[in-house]
Amino acid sequence: MLGASTQQAHEPVVAGAARGPAPSEEDPLTRPMELGRARKWLAPLPPERIFGRSYLVGFGGLSVALIDTGAGLVLVDGALPQAAPAILDNVRKLGFDPKDIKFILSTEPHYDHSGGLAALVRDTGATVLASARGADGLRAGALEQDDPQLDYGGSWPRVTQIRVVKDGEVIKLGDTAITAHATPGHTMGSMSWSWRACEPKFCKAIVFASSLNPVSADSYRYTAPSSAAIVKGFQASYKLLDALPCDILISPHPDNAGEGRYNDKRGACRTYVQRSRGLLAARLANDRKEAGQ
Repeated sequence: MLGASTQQAHEPVVAGAARGPAPSEEDPLTRPMELGRARKWLAPLPPERIFGRSYLVGFGGLSVALIDTGAGLVLVDGALPQAAPAILDNVRKLGFDPKDIKFILSTEPHYDHSGGLAALVRDTGATVLASARGADGLRAGALEQDDPQLDYGGSWPRVTQIRVVKDGEVIKLGDTAITAHATPGHTMGSMSWSWRACEPKFCKAIVFASSLNPVSADSYRYTAPSSAAIVKGFQASYKLLDALPCDILISPHPDNAGEGRYNDKRGACRTYVQRSRGLLAARLANDRKEAGQ
């Protein structure tokens, strides 16, 4: 959910806090979530072409990607509920019709990346693709019981039009094949997505990686026996992303990937993993210290 550039505690929804863009509050699917970081997360940016027919249509602090497959469009992530109209406006600015969006790929069941999915589905007719665990959270519109950020609370509009995909499953649309990669840790339902974007002379491998930040509510301990699956999930995700072809990295929160909206430097995914490894090691050490171990 948070995936911020430092290991900060995520803040719960707070009435009267600053907002991002404010569409009609009468629409229950785009009603603004009132939290202090919304303005920074939803800092407006113009749509940008990454490479080939892959684009960014999100914001300064929340990434949303768009893929033109030649036979329909694919979005990745949906940001906060109030972000949905701006996402669709950016799609239109690129010359596309939002009604051509066939799939929306979800990286995790957290409101800052999934909050806008219900409105986007309603307004486009698209189907959301998610892991089985991710789909559970999206249907509930709430954090799952084993989520490290559970005690922060918060909820978002429930998503019903979902297709569950498996680790390694390939989604084909037009001339594009998108692979789903289970990357648990930040949540047990987190999913990363990879595809090849091509221009006349060559192609590049693009990875939209799920958040890898080991952030949690204050009461959560990564050293607790109940957290063993979470820590093991992080390790599995590190191994996968270390080996994945990765010419261009996009992360749900851009500042986690480096400077700018995406990272196209050599070893971008490995650098992303190294950052998370360091944060997790520091968090484990701190938890052991607090427990007097």
